[in-house]
Amino acid sequence: MKKVFLSFAFTLLSIVAFAQGSWQVDQMHSSINFNIKHMGISFVQGRFDKFDGKAATGSANLDNADLNFSISVPSINTGVDMRDRHLISEEFFDVAKYPTIEFKSSSVTKDKNNNYIVKGKLTMKGVEKEITAPLTFGGITKNKDGKEIMGIHTKFTVNRLDYGIKYDPSGAGIAKDVEVTAYFELTKL
Repeated sequence: MKKVFLSFAFTLLSIVAFAQGSWQVDQMHSSINFNIKHMGISFVQGRFDKFDGKAATGSANLDNADLNFSISVPSINTGVDMRDRHLISEEFFDVAKYPTIEFKSSSVTKDKNNNYIVKGKLTMKGVEKEITAPLTFGGITKNKDGKEIMGIHTKFTVNRLDYGIKYDPSGAGIAKDVEVTAYFELTKL
């Protein structure tokens, strides 16, 4: 009986320890993408090529996780060099003054349908606003090197005018709302 109890205790501790800890974004398996309506009839898509992020978890899921992400704004990439240069100028992101976009979570909870909701502060162009977004937990497994990895995904919309990006304030040519989609694979440290 003692061996069974010890075996059970060891297994339980192993499961709990499996997910606890600090996690670092694996940039090779992650992406931050956006799309925005153009001229009311089509969309421009883009991404940020440089970003970083960390998560701290205390269980085998995202309950009460702590998430922190930062984006290097000069790494914006829409596939058109002239447009990208315009986006980093004073008329849009003004990267000389505001080179990063940051997100820091204040809570990660489950809703009544057992889906995750993340709340936190999004700081862009010197403006900090509280946002709420759905968060999909892909799970935790081990990669080919035996390291623990975790997958998460979110999709939300921000109004660029709320963050001081006021070029074309009518939204006729460039929409006010920007849809952001982020996929993160994180490696346990």
